[in-house]
Formats: sequence, structure tokens, C-alpha cells
Amino acid sequence: MDNSENIEIAKAIVAATTNIFSTMASITPKAGKLFVKTDQTALGDVSAVIGVAGTHKGSICVTFTGKGALSITQAMLGDDLSEDIERDIADTVGEIANMVSGRARAAMSEKGMVLHGSTPTIIAGERHRVTHLSRSPVLCIPFALPEGAFTVEFCLE
Repeated sequence: MDNSENIEIAKAIVAATTNIFSTMASITPKAGKLFVKTDQTALGDVSAVIGVAGTHKGSICVTFTGKGALSITQAMLGDDLSEDIERDIADTVGEIANMVSGRARAAMSEKGMVLHGSTPTIIAGERHRVTHLSRSPVLCIPFALPEGAFTVEFCLE
């Protein structure tokens, strides 16, 4: 992928993320500066990875710090939290990844890029690894929340 396509995808991800968080949780995340990730160690404690195929292939990953994951889960579910908070967090992180990926992919389809997404795979634990099956650089967008943080990374070729 060329730089202009990566910039367009990053813009679509920021727009989708901001819209979803403000709509679903009444929170406006603050996007940081796009950077290239240099290793496979996750930048948080809970990740949801979505495989992507179509005109480009690769993956999109959303990773939350533990505090960020709990904060957004409580904001989205309110009093509907179950006794299994870890499952609620995994479900919330997976759903957020699905929504962010879906909206960003829809925005890119308007620019002629056809991208299909898989069901999210959840990975949890300190210092877990996320391996993108693409030779392209992994690009990351950090986001700050009132409590905690998360990143959205993408790697498409």
C-alpha cells in the first residue's frame, strides 16, 4: 500500500473510532500521532484482531490497557455487567473492534477499496503478542480516554 492509502485508512479509523465511542459510550477519545510499531508486543492487555481480505489483505487490531477496557465496558454496559467481568470486557473489546473496522472499511469502499473483515479474535494478558500476517509496516494510532487508553493498529498490503 502506498502512503496516501495508509493516511486515508488512518483518517477513516479515527473518524469511525470517535463516532462509535461518542455514540455508544458518550466518550470522546483523543487520537494521538500515527506511528510505526516496531515489534509484536501488544500495547495493552486486551486485543481484538480482525483479518482483512479483498483489494488488500492484512489485519486490524484494537488493543486496550486493562483500565481502558474496564472503563469502556462499564460505560457501554452500565448496570448490565455480568458476574463474569472478564467475559464482558472481551465481548466489549471484540464488538468495538468489529464496529471500528466495519465503519473504516465502509468509508474506504467509497474510495474504491473493497475490504472484508473476519470475526474478531480476542487475546488477553500482559505483554501478549499480536502477529500481523503481512510484510507491510504495522501502523498504530494511540487514543487516550478519560480513564485508560487504547490503540488501533493496521497492517495491509
